[in-house]
Amino acid sequence: MTAEATCSSLLPRLFQGTAVALIALSLAGCAGQQKKELTTGSIPTLSKPVQSMNATELSQAAESIGQAYERNPKDREAGLNYANLLRMTGRNEQALAVMQQVAINHPSDREVLGAYGKAQAAAGQLEQALATISRAQTPDRPDWKLKSAEGAVLDQLGRSSEARLRYREALDLRPNDPSVLSNLGMSYLLTKDLRTAETYLKSAADQPGADSSVRQNLALAVGLQGRFQEAEAIARQELTAEQAEANVAYLRSMLSQQGAWKQLARADDGNTN
Repeated sequence: MTAEATCSSLLPRLFQGTAVALIALSLAGCAGQQKKELTTGSIPTLSKPVQSMNATELSQAAESIGQAYERNPKDREAGLNYANLLRMTGRNEQALAVMQQVAINHPSDREVLGAYGKAQAAAGQLEQALATISRAQTPDRPDWKLKSAEGAVLDQLGRSSEARLRYREALDLRPNDPSVLSNLGMSYLLTKDLRTAETYLKSAADQPGADSSVRQNLALAVGLQGRFQEAEAIARQELTAEQAEANVAYLRSMLSQQGAWKQLARADDGNTN
């Protein structure tokens, strides 16, 4: 799960916020990372898919969807899409305010409650997020996405054993899902079990449908073990040159928080002399 600066400040716990910021992304959906499709409904037509938008285009899309939402605040799809785009552009508090209104208008809608919980988590309201996501879940119709989201919040709260149970429950419902495997791997990274983290993250990256955020997590786990050249190669896979450079820059930023990048840089310098 890749991240931007706004995400990296979410949860300053283990690894100086490194892994926590990344694991939060399956929940928060930060700008430029893990760009989800918009839900269908009465929303403006966008010029291109959100997956291919840069930060400026995402901001413009948020403004366009926001105008539709303001015209009809009870429009479920407009509210969900607007909040999602706000999170993707790092405006977590604003996204939370929008989702709070959507949840008031649709109090029994599981998708709405799940999105509300994600918005709460992105804004740092972890206990409230856990309660909201748990309320959205029903025993007779368990939702694997909610299980995984609940696990991500539990990990952020330091309750790793409970988190991993939720991920495994999600995998029972959705075997080999790359996002769930990635969260499970990041859970082990949080507790500094880097080898186990790498195993799950590599499995996630090998699954059909795995996106660049999964490979970025794998790159981080590899880099934290001192294998930076391998990590950089992973971070550059299947991306444009611009995206690859952004991923590598972020990877270096994350590793520098541990002092690892400086050590690796000195090693690289030694190899070139």
